[in-house]
Amino acid sequence: MMDEKIKELIALGASMACNCHPCVKFHTDKARKMGIDNAKIKMAYDIGQMVRKGAAGQMDELLNDLL
Repeated sequence: MMDEKIKELIALGASMACNCHPCVKFHTDKARKMGIDNAKIKMAYDIGQMVRKGAAGQMDELLNDLL
């Protein structure tokens, strides 16, 4: 089984990756209430941003190919 704090950090990173503003706010607040420190929250943000950038880059390539 996975630790609840790890699950929350995954949810936070996933929220960041899909650009869900309310989700990021909700999961950031929940993570803080769970006692997760800012360094770990930032790490989840960073991972979500990497995923989002990768997906955006792939979309940009697809759009260029379609033209």
